Amino acid sequence: MTIKLTDLAVKQIVKSAEEGGMQHVPLRIAAKRQGDGSFEYAMGFDEQADADITREYDSLMVVVNPMSVDLLTGAILDYAELEDGNWEFIFLNPNDPSYIPPNSV
Repeated sequence: MTIKLTDLAVKQIVKSAEEGGMQHVPLRIAAKRQGDGSFEYAMGFDEQADADITREYDSLMVVVNPMSVDLLTGAILDYAELEDGNWEFIFLNPNDPSYIPPNSV
């Protein structure tokens, strides 16, 4: 698989899947390059397609469309507290032109 998920991200996604009754539906992760070169990310619960690349993280199945594979190679999906009490999913992706390594912040 081209993308890694942190333990915190997996835990939160599994929790969300259980709350929404989607625990048997894979998580789809996608990336798209915009006209200005920036990346747009998407994720949501979706059925698996034949061409998808798959990986299982504990009880969570993750699927990525082949068109997103190169853009997500080496990326990490994390769940982080960006401000006090404000937790969000973030993509740490060295392929993204707006990527700033965590140690550089």
